[in-house]
Amino acid sequence: MRKVVLVVCSVVLCVTVSAAKDKISSQWKCDAKAADEHSIAVGDKGDHAYHISQGKCASEKGAMGEVKEQEGTWTEFDEITGNATRNHGVFVVTLASGDKVFYNYHGTQTGKDGKIITGTNTWTLGGGTGKFKGVKGEGGCKGKGNPDGSSTWNCDGTYSVGK
Repeated sequence: MRKVVLVVCSVVLCVTVSAAKDKISSQWKCDAKAADEHSIAVGDKGDHAYHISQGKCASEKGAMGEVKEQEGTWTEFDEITGNATRNHGVFVVTLASGDKVFYNYHGTQTGKDGKIITGTNTWTLGGGTGKFKGVKGEGGCKGKGNPDGSSTWNCDGTYSVGK
């Protein structure tokens, strides 16, 4: 009987440890202009367009465990109608160790004159490299535009790294 209890306790402990999630809290400052972007008018309304773009962000704060986030590259597809944007994309984060983490996101933004005013998104982690291969997680971000045209995004969520 003791062996059964010991085995059950060991299994419960292993499941608890493997299911443990770490918290992540990051802040990103993203460039005012995309490095590459293309837009096509839909033609049904004067202010309706599809847009694809790629740009860079610098980490203001944040780490995965003890490994600091350094920079991020976003690649996104937008549907723009007037000042409202719906988007989805992939955010590739490079960590101080050289490992990468891949965030899949979708969200909305409001803007004016090509600049972000506010935005929100939700994300899931879609994997990584090195120590973060097999990483899983989820969370969200809230963003706001800055006077210089850049944007600042505060992101929170949880993640776990598979062994």
